[in-house]
Amino acid sequence: MSSAATHRAIEAVWRIESAKVVACVARMVRDVGVAEELAQDALVAALEHWPEHGVPDNPGAWLMTTAKNRALDRLRQDVLHARKREELGRDLDAQEAHLVPDFVDALDAAREDDIGDDLLRLVFTACHPVLSTDARVALTLRLLGGLTTDEIARAFLVPEPTIAQRIVRAKRTLSTAKVPFEVPRADARAARLASVLEVIYLIFNEGYSATAGDDWMRPALCEEALRLGRVLAGLVPDESEVHGLVALMEIQASRIHARVDAQGRPVLLLDQDRSRWDLLLIRRGFAALERAQALGGAGGPYALQAALAACHARAHSAEQTDWAQIVALYDVLAQVSPSPVVELNRAVAVGMAFGPAAALEIVDLLAADAALANYHWLPSVRGDLLEKLGRMAEARAEFERAAAMTRNARERELLLARARRGAA
Repeated sequence: MSSAATHRAIEAVWRIESAKVVACVARMVRDVGVAEELAQDALVAALEHWPEHGVPDNPGAWLMTTAKNRALDRLRQDVLHARKREELGRDLDAQEAHLVPDFVDALDAAREDDIGDDLLRLVFTACHPVLSTDARVALTLRLLGGLTTDEIARAFLVPEPTIAQRIVRAKRTLSTAKVPFEVPRADARAARLASVLEVIYLIFNEGYSATAGDDWMRPALCEEALRLGRVLAGLVPDESEVHGLVALMEIQASRIHARVDAQGRPVLLLDQDRSRWDLLLIRRGFAALERAQALGGAGGPYALQAALAACHARAHSAEQTDWAQIVALYDVLAQVSPSPVVELNRAVAVGMAFGPAAALEIVDLLAADAALANYHWLPSVRGDLLEKLGRMAEARAEFERAAAMTRNARERELLLARARRGAA
């Protein structure tokens, strides 16, 4: 294998295995920051060893064993320096049984580890509420997604040093706060799981509708969020809202190819060619939604949003959409998870089901909500309703106002085009 091919193989293996390696080592050293350093040491060892000796038959286990040995060395050093003597002494005794000199035995030990539990601990640690939202997103993509700092920075159009600082501060905060590397107790599980789901959906949404930049979507982020959601569903299969979130992302992701035209310009939902929707993702979304509902989670916020997405997915054309059912679902969602954004989306559905005048009454009330003061979709929706009512000059002003608010170039073009259409 050529050197370039070997490096590509290392990159692929690292993307797949890094979260497991970090999770397992974090259980040993009880520090996510240190665990990532040791995992990176194992990656460096692979970069040095594999080009010369070839990629091992089980590269993931090779990385795991190398990182574990680095961790054991670290624990020995800590004991020798008399730091955390009692705690680390117990950890050292416990780990000695898993780390043996013989490489074949080490591979067997790696395979026998409870990777699922370790990954779940890492998920809850990376998404701990002690961290800011931005920090949770960056740390999750770094530790669980295996993305480099540069990749995260490019995905969110943020300078690389900014992302690097976020990650460093996040790891320092976890260490200073002595956040335990564990799955939360039952009484804290729901709140902590909500934080995890929020982070995954934030990643998905930034990919689905980018807040800034030249592209309307960044599908790679959607794919990463979907992967994380599917992994989480496998780790906690009895949590209905996890399946609800997966269902929502699967169904929304099914539209990705239809959301832009050949020039990369946005195509709104009602104008999309539904033959381009991905039927496999829709089926997977329906299955996940059924699972959420079977677990008694039909009334959860993510399951409700998935049910809304499913209404669109079941309609073969925009005209066949059951808008009355969508309004009814939004009525429930507004009770379960009230927010001005939910109310704005409900207004759109009301407009489709009962006419633009009824919807405009709702939107005009929302205009006074400070939470939507800089939300460009508010004037955009208002412009659409005014256009349907024949109030073209007012509509044009609203589209121009929305265009001035958005930081996404493609979205701005779309809104300005609608403003020009109203002026014609």
